[in-house]
Amino acid sequence: MNNSYRFWAAVFLVILCALVPPRAAAAEAGIEFNIRFFDRRIYYVETDPVYVQITITNNSPATYRFKLAEERAFSVDFDIRTVTNRPLEAADSLIRKRTQYQQVFFREIVMESGESFSFVEDLRDYVNLKQPGSYVVQAKVYPELYRAGTPQTLVSNRLNLNLRPPVITGPDNIPLEMDVATGAVLVRERLAPDQVVEYMLTARQKSQWEKFFLYLDLPAMLSRDPFQSRIWLTESEEGRRRMVAEYRLRLQNSVDDGDISVIPTEFVMEQTRYNNYEGTVTVLEKFRYSGFTEIRRYVYYLEQKDNIWTIVNYSVTKLGTE
Repeated sequence: MNNSYRFWAAVFLVILCALVPPRAAAAEAGIEFNIRFFDRRIYYVETDPVYVQITITNNSPATYRFKLAEERAFSVDFDIRTVTNRPLEAADSLIRKRTQYQQVFFREIVMESGESFSFVEDLRDYVNLKQPGSYVVQAKVYPELYRAGTPQTLVSNRLNLNLRPPVITGPDNIPLEMDVATGAVLVRERLAPDQVVEYMLTARQKSQWEKFFLYLDLPAMLSRDPFQSRIWLTESEEGRRRMVAEYRLRLQNSVDDGDISVIPTEFVMEQTRYNNYEGTVTVLEKFRYSGFTEIRRYVYYLEQKDNIWTIVNYSVTKLGTE
């Protein structure tokens, strides 16, 4: 009887090991999956996107591989629930993508030990965020792509999301935003070009990202690169939102356009020129490093639309050190 029990116990363990997906085992062996609001702000119902940064980190000693679909709906999912644990409905666009017959294109991401991989998704592409209130957000990643019955192999931490009633618009129908630090209303004002540049540089010195981005025309800056411009022209509205979100994230991490996101120790306005449509502002900026100070001259290019000046491009010349 004892031998029979041991035999069936061994059989059960073999079957159980066979049923456990290899990716789940990999997750337990040191694959971390975390999410955060990469651009934390006050969110409103049915207005701005709610961007979440997804980060997968390989803390295991082995190489980790997973598939990332070009159409992220086949790699990522979000479970968003009310405080009473009621799940929100999936977005109509997500249901259409997953139910229509199509070929799923993907690339394999290879992460060595200690490496991380991040990308950004908009919650509104996955769930219907139509009612104000408090919600709990959790993400899921399918390393072998989404299929009916696919096990949830990587599950993230939880975030608290608060949605406020619809945004109020200010003068000229410009949406009002909120300063995360003070709760004060942030809105693009009718500043002169040099004031716009000064506002942006001061915000960067104080690491106030919501103010730093307020007068930056990110689509225009993103399209400066011919390759990115061609992609932009062929993208859908959803794809363009993702491009802007990822570009904004890269700016914050100084991956792209590090010259504009680096913090100046001090700056002096040298020259401002503009007409009714476009203008330039030349600024001498200093950056203090260990043992020396670097001097650069920036030229910011601005355009005016609906009486609001925004920065659309810039150039920089390094003048040496002191």
